[in-house]
Amino acid sequence: MSRTDTATGRAAANTERRYEVRRAELPLSCPTPAMALWNSHPRVYLPVEENGSATCPYCGAVYVLKD
Repeated sequence: MSRTDTATGRAAANTERRYEVRRAELPLSCPTPAMALWNSHPRVYLPVEENGSATCPYCGAVYVLKD
């Protein structure tokens, strides 16, 4: 379950270890555009479409392509 950042109303960044994403959400970045950036690492784009999954080099979150 994602937590919400009370200051921004967006999902808190880097709170989960695994995220499922859909092709409609590509290109994929960590943190995602829906996440608050104020307490996160720099945004990095991840090539999830190449292997069906990608791991963020900053926080270790694993993103899995769902469709």
